[in-house]
Amino acid sequence: MKRVFIKSLIATVALAAMGVASAQDRTIKFANQNAPGHPIVQGMEKFKEIVEKQSGGKLKVNLFPAGALGSDQANVSAIQGGTLEMASMNSGIFASQVKDFAVFDFPFMFASGQEADAVVDGTFGKKMHAKLEEKGLVGLGYYELGFRNLTNGRRAINKVSDIDGLKLRVIPNPINVDWVKALGANPTPLPFPELYAALEQKAVDGQENPVATINGAKLYEVQKHLALTGHQYNPQSVVISKKFWDTLSAAEKKIVADAVTESSKFQRTQARAQEASLLDNLKKNGMQVTTLPAAEVAILRDKMKPVIAKHGEPIAATVAELQTELAKLRK
Repeated sequence: MKRVFIKSLIATVALAAMGVASAQDRTIKFANQNAPGHPIVQGMEKFKEIVEKQSGGKLKVNLFPAGALGSDQANVSAIQGGTLEMASMNSGIFASQVKDFAVFDFPFMFASGQEADAVVDGTFGKKMHAKLEEKGLVGLGYYELGFRNLTNGRRAINKVSDIDGLKLRVIPNPINVDWVKALGANPTPLPFPELYAALEQKAVDGQENPVATINGAKLYEVQKHLALTGHQYNPQSVVISKKFWDTLSAAEKKIVADAVTESSKFQRTQARAQEASLLDNLKKNGMQVTTLPAAEVAILRDKMKPVIAKHGEPIAATVAELQTELAKLRK
């Protein structure tokens, strides 16, 4: 009896230890490419604050900004494999997983941030994220990277023809390669963590990103000219590993999902509120800023139409669905 009691005691202690270990293992590693201080990272910090508070500290969140855990592509693989819990990245990057996500990289798709909010927070955005689950990814919401603009170190961009011949870093996906080619420039696909060095070494002439990213990465140190083209809007999908998600209780899932919803609203508000001051900071740091005249913007749109048509054809149903949503919003 004594031996049985001892074995039972050992088993009880072991189970208790497993329970403690399990609780200690509830740590969410959350990765992104942007630098500390960027509105995306501010959104991540808000997420961490909410999750840790609402879970009473049972769920911990460790943040890894500035590409600390590798490129977006590396993060996707790690999330699918269960070695990374969460990441926020441009929604268009998931086109390599589900081709319909290419629609989020179409130039001049959204007229404003508010219009984008209505689309991604609504039925369309939820339906898109649902398509990721079979790929081992659970989409919980959308942050905002914002409207992208063009920088380079060679010349001011006052008209579309000034872009001709520039060697531009692009997000490594086909649609971005093609629209840069359509403008007569030479696309160079590079992961974001490699961008600053490529610009510093003049391996590329320029790049395109929202004002907050240009400022956060201190690209003003290696770029002279900024053209406010606003040619592309990037929502950022906030995704979690399905392997990790499936280990959470219903209560924990609600805490995490609600924290993404709340932090996304905070993040977008911060991003939009800061844009003017960040643009001023770029000017103070020596960047010369130009804005294309309306006639040149029309030329820019026309040059990109064949690219949209080409990449829209394989995902015609999704494009039509998005255009229907946008038409309703614009009535």
